[in-house]
Amino acid sequence: MVPRASVLIPVKNGGALLGEVLDAVLAQSTPWPFEVVVVDSGSRDGSVECARQRGVRVELIPAAEFGHGRTRNYLASLSRGDFLVFITQDARPADAHWLRHLVEGCDSAPDVAGAFGPHRAHPGARHVTERELAEHFAGFGSVLSRVQLEDRERFDREVGYRQWLHFFSNNNSCLRRSVWEKLPFPDVMFAEDQTWMLSAIKAGYAKAFVPEAAVYHSHDFGVWETLQRNFDEASSFQRDFGYDMQRSLARALASAVLLARRDARWLRQAGVRGWSWLKHSAYMAGIELARTSGQFLGTRHQSLPAWLLRVISRDQALQRGRAA
Repeated sequence: MVPRASVLIPVKNGGALLGEVLDAVLAQSTPWPFEVVVVDSGSRDGSVECARQRGVRVELIPAAEFGHGRTRNYLASLSRGDFLVFITQDARPADAHWLRHLVEGCDSAPDVAGAFGPHRAHPGARHVTERELAEHFAGFGSVLSRVQLEDRERFDREVGYRQWLHFFSNNNSCLRRSVWEKLPFPDVMFAEDQTWMLSAIKAGYAKAFVPEAAVYHSHDFGVWETLQRNFDEASSFQRDFGYDMQRSLARALASAVLLARRDARWLRQAGVRGWSWLKHSAYMAGIELARTSGQFLGTRHQSLPAWLLRVISRDQALQRGRAA
């Protein structure tokens, strides 16, 4: 029987969480058949066996061939569903109806190119991480919604409006196959999902937000990883979108102060007091300084020496690890 949807997962050393993700996917309750396909790019931790033991189709590629857009295009080419559902190895569906809701959202109107759902913090995540995710996705509304480009002059003028229109996340997304066939993912180093959605929006398609289709996906990065992650994001946004996330060091430092104050307030609102509040607030101040410093360096990536790029880019470090 031809599946209506294909759940597609790129994997590299997924660890114990991969089994939880696959179990949650396979337990989905849908009125139509679906398939699950994994492409593994050189796992050494038993991820391939973990997936195959569950009856999931697994294809292997050399580590050096991985690319965020390239590998997802390969996954899509292996699949048979009319709807292409992308998650990551650490994004666990929140309930047994996640897949149905996500596909129905993508199929809610014929001009919808793709749909995405919210991320929730994994149990035990930092309070600030949990609060930040909740507030970010609350900005897209509490009911199924569809948006598309309706004001070209505003789109060209307002960066915030443009970012809101093209925000998309392949940690929890669904694409209409017929649109993907016309607009495959670009072969970019970072943010293939938002780059793709920007192209779809410009082509006249709509996107849908499906609040019922949540996954547990979050990262409590340390200081160095936070700097690296934000460097990659800022350099990608500057290179592929023309956005300058932090134009000056002074602005980056001011942003870090504002974010640190916000985090301290959130911690106090959560009931954290005394020495614990001081300790966590100080740590989050370091995280926020790493965030905005990474954004500043990423915005200036074209002027940085090659050796520094190799050190500071988390994505390049992961790529070197894959190649090795």
